[in-house]
Amino acid sequence: MYRTLSEVKAQLSTGKTVVSIVEDYLSEIEKNKDLNAFIEVFNETAIQQAQAVDQKIKDGTAGKLAGMVIGLKDNLCFKGQKVSASSKILNGFESLFTGTAVQRLLDQDAIIIGRLNCDEFAMGSSNETSAYGPVKNPLNRALVPGGSSGGSAAAVAAGLCTASLGSDTGGSIRQPASFTGTYGLKPTYGRISRHGLIAYASSFDQIGPFANSLEDTALLLEIMAGKDDFDSTASSKPVPAYLDGKLPEKLKVAVLKESFETKGIDKEVIQHTEDVIASLKAQGHEVEMVSFPYLDYVVPTYYVLTTAEASSNLSRFDGVHYGHRSVDAQGVEETYKKSRTEGFGPEVKRRIMAGTFVLSHGYYDAYYTKAQKVRRVLQDKTDAIFANFDFIVLPTTPSTAFELNGVKDPIQMYLQDIFTVHANLTGHPAISIPTGKHSNGLPFGLQIMAKPFDENGMLNFAAYIEKISN
Repeated sequence: MYRTLSEVKAQLSTGKTVVSIVEDYLSEIEKNKDLNAFIEVFNETAIQQAQAVDQKIKDGTAGKLAGMVIGLKDNLCFKGQKVSASSKILNGFESLFTGTAVQRLLDQDAIIIGRLNCDEFAMGSSNETSAYGPVKNPLNRALVPGGSSGGSAAAVAAGLCTASLGSDTGGSIRQPASFTGTYGLKPTYGRISRHGLIAYASSFDQIGPFANSLEDTALLLEIMAGKDDFDSTASSKPVPAYLDGKLPEKLKVAVLKESFETKGIDKEVIQHTEDVIASLKAQGHEVEMVSFPYLDYVVPTYYVLTTAEASSNLSRFDGVHYGHRSVDAQGVEETYKKSRTEGFGPEVKRRIMAGTFVLSHGYYDAYYTKAQKVRRVLQDKTDAIFANFDFIVLPTTPSTAFELNGVKDPIQMYLQDIFTVHANLTGHPAISIPTGKHSNGLPFGLQIMAKPFDENGMLNFAAYIEKISN
């Protein structure tokens, strides 16, 4: 299958049509239905879009993404198509508009092939909380693909689309990228508009791409990024041309010492990170172990703040405005209770209740206010590291993909995000690149964090690491 845009373009240059490329992907999706990556495939509209793009290619007016086939995580709005955040509470809901990031891809002639399975309301690290059942890892169907954007990662890894979009609130793009051997990028908070993304935790959520190459990752980011009148948190900073190859001759790279001391981290993950450090040092770059003594606080802080925001954001799903309404309910209070009880899954209920608790009278200062203060400390410490270093390098995940149903304790599941939530708490950009290969045959990612809005440097550094690691 066509794994990158350059492969698609090579086919188009030989006379192949976009329609036939889309048909090839559709047959591949059909063959891999057991992965459960797609909730819905847009067969008809994808073919119609492809016909329009073929005409544009003939006319010489085609955009940068002509022929690229993209899947959308099921929390991104696309006008006229259903969107459910993989939850029963939004069963049958159809989007009334197209989100900004999606529209910008369409404007460059990308084809949207379907909506992809995810953890319910993007809450999970394994794609097992979806109302549509778990997604399987295409590299080994007994394993999870990671979460919450598991369908997006699995579809790209299996060649069911050229690239896909996910959302990253605490690692939901980077962790599945690590588990499936794909590229996953979380931009700086505000780099890509959140207009059209069903909110989980608004001060954390970011849309980002999954791809099989750094070039595609960079191009998708470049097209989606930038100012948006529909999202006041979207930055108006200009968008540069990404992946321009420019890096300082001598880099200063920080490695978080505590990431190597995390309980339960796989020895081969540590070894791989050390090998990358050795390669960088051999090229004359300065690499230093830096203490980040707050690593144990990132996950608790993240869960206090995100559950609080989720409790507020998900209050709109009440059985009155839209979405699922209980047929048995009598009166307003019972409509709320029964609709939400029937509509939400256990993990979403757990987080709404935790968030409501930390926001409640008597506990607000003890939990929510304190977590906001810790978030500020984390940001200040991270900024202090970046005052002296160009990049931070650390593992993406403590291990390779685990078995379906393999992690039953919610706290153990939350700790899957130990290396990824840092960038969401502080708003920094981060990418997972598939440089690791475990003796068990599975891939795992290396994570790079950069200064705010230095996605270009981060992508260039990722390309450089790949070059010196091979």
